[in-house]
Amino acid sequence: MLTLKLALRNIVGAGIRTWLNVVALSLSFVIIIFMQGLYNGMNDQVERATIDALYGGGQYWQKLYDPYDPLSLTDAHAVVPANIESLMTNNEATPILIRQATIYPEGHFRSILLKGIDPNQHVLTLPSFLLNEHRNLKGDGSIPALIGTRMAKSVGLQKGDEITVQWRDVHGTFDARDMKIVEVMKTPVQEIDNDQIWISLDRIQELTSMPGQATMVVLKQKVKDQKSEATFKNVPGWNFKNLEFLLADIHALVKQKTIGASILYTILLFLALLAIFDTQVLSIFRRKKEIGTLMALGMTRAKIIRLFTIEGAFHAFLAAIVAALYGIPLLVYIARTGIALPASYDTMGYAFGEKLLPAYSAGLMIGTTLLVLLSTTVVSFLPTRRIARLKPTDALRGRLS
Repeated sequence: MLTLKLALRNIVGAGIRTWLNVVALSLSFVIIIFMQGLYNGMNDQVERATIDALYGGGQYWQKLYDPYDPLSLTDAHAVVPANIESLMTNNEATPILIRQATIYPEGHFRSILLKGIDPNQHVLTLPSFLLNEHRNLKGDGSIPALIGTRMAKSVGLQKGDEITVQWRDVHGTFDARDMKIVEVMKTPVQEIDNDQIWISLDRIQELTSMPGQATMVVLKQKVKDQKSEATFKNVPGWNFKNLEFLLADIHALVKQKTIGASILYTILLFLALLAIFDTQVLSIFRRKKEIGTLMALGMTRAKIIRLFTIEGAFHAFLAAIVAALYGIPLLVYIARTGIALPASYDTMGYAFGEKLLPAYSAGLMIGTTLLVLLSTTVVSFLPTRRIARLKPTDALRGRLS
């Protein structure tokens, strides 16, 4: 108890030197928590948006389907197996049929993906119900279609516009129809937006002569938890892709960004710890006579070392308090309002949306506090090892041996 009182008195008595170190450490607290919370929030935000709009609880891919190989779409279709169709009947899954197509906006052509989805599905947040609402377009023969804002902007389309779409059916025969844009949907998920047109599943199956066929089937969220593993493995001709596989790119991006950010706050923490190390060295040098007096009064070297170490550790405690005073209001404000992203982020391929919303957890707060406290304690202890070799008579004369 006496050691703690002496350490606290010495810390307070150091004045401006103490508070400079405390402020530097508090910045490390806030920046570490902010950066980690930012990337946690980015990961959660992208995951949630993509799962809700596209991935659901996982996907069945027809065995020939490769999302990175457009040529695979020619043969990547098959009749949905009975065990998967039973999930569709219970509204626990929805099929999607994908075909390559070409559009002709403003006199030039552009390759796109023509996708069919059940308008009555409730598995994904994609507003497919609008296709049902506009199924009969005044008898003009146009097919109702959905596009995203990015697609609309890139080809100059608006709600109510018509565009000619050409594709090949299952026999390789070219066909074309006019499609009317019944809605331009705004979504952060670019995988359902860029160069894609969505129409009703039964229409695309009819137009391509593929009745009952699909390229993939998306499961409803948490359905896999309610079914046995055998349900998802024993589907001949179809490969089940779980969320871990589908979200691998997102996790890799967040991991890469986290590693890059860790370099920044490691440098900041190192500079703050360097200041504390220098303060400890200077303190030992200036307080030689005090150390000799304490030894002469019977305080052991171990207790003196403990005293200086506790003094250094107190910097971390004070820094945590100071960081809480200005850091908590700041971080709460950012978490509520978010960080607006520039327009260029809209082309990166990830569902960031218009803002990034940091996510902080108790584990992040406690982990950061323990990291800074432990680092500060170790750095405070290192210079004090010299006290173990110090003789009381030399210390009283102001010498370090």
